[in-house]
Amino acid sequence: MPGNKAHRLSRRIAARVAASAIVVVVVLAALGRGLGFWVAAVLILFLGVSAYVAAFRLLSHRLELAQTTLRQIHAADFEKLETVKTTAGHDELEELLVQVYDTGQGVETKMRDLERIENYRREFLGNVSHELKTPIFSIRGFAETLLDGALKDKTVRRSFVEKILRNAERIGNLAEDLGEVARIETGELTMAMAPFSLQTVTERVVEALEPLAKNRQVEVRHKMPGGLPPVVGDRDRIGQVLSNLVDNAIKYNHAGGQVEIIARLLPSRRVKVSVVDNGIGIAPEHIYRLTERFYRVDTSRSRSQGGTGLGLAIVKHILGAHGSRLMVESHLESGSTFGFSLSVADGGTAD
Repeated sequence: MPGNKAHRLSRRIAARVAASAIVVVVVLAALGRGLGFWVAAVLILFLGVSAYVAAFRLLSHRLELAQTTLRQIHAADFEKLETVKTTAGHDELEELLVQVYDTGQGVETKMRDLERIENYRREFLGNVSHELKTPIFSIRGFAETLLDGALKDKTVRRSFVEKILRNAERIGNLAEDLGEVARIETGELTMAMAPFSLQTVTERVVEALEPLAKNRQVEVRHKMPGGLPPVVGDRDRIGQVLSNLVDNAIKYNHAGGQVEIIARLLPSRRVKVSVVDNGIGIAPEHIYRLTERFYRVDTSRSRSQGGTGLGLAIVKHILGAHGSRLMVESHLESGSTFGFSLSVADGGTAD
């Protein structure tokens, strides 16, 4: 108990004060200035009792506060921790109490971080499991149907093999995207920063996605001002960012829709890139969660488009490594704008 410890410490302090007083009395007696037995005894007793009382009053409350705080930390009861906070500066004991309190605050923060990470881990594993189940069950179902006799039907077997292939590709894409996220977050995947031409990268992205756009009856065009300076970044990774944004803009659009890639030079010597579409749009409550892993605005439609749910999470990490962030503006049935900015290359030559 704090009170017992305060008593013990106070008695030790009182005993040492009394011992010091005895030494002083003996020295005075040796010098011929003795105080007399009873006077000396009363003086020694008075000093010892006074030291005990002063020490107990000084220690008891502080020890109780310290032990209360430590018990709360041990029990992970942080709600009442604020009640034991004291103000540093009066003496060393109060400064020690503040350090105990700060330690409790640090432990609370660490525990909350660990709890958040654990929840995130469970959610992540659940999402991966869920994403894998659908294509695996599909592959198994199509394969069993083929083995049960459908192999004899040329039309059916070709259709089923194509579906098996599509689901296998979906699993492969998921594995590739998971590996990509892991490499970026662990720092294994570094960015090769160098000046490059944004127009060249944009033209390659548009060319690569032209078959998809044609199939979806969506027009994709780009608008780059003349004399746009080179920007600094990882050319391939920025190409990946643009490809992901344009791919989404095409898939979540209407037949006859439009997607435009716009770049403009800002006064801050950064180039802002925007991917603008007039597609289905996104409700406001979904926008802030778009870059979460596996988050989907419309689960059934997103899976039918063949996405893994990791594309914008990868985009966020890549842009973060470039000192940029993904900016989103959208309205339902009015289209969306996804944008980011890159630093201008000072005196560099574009690759």
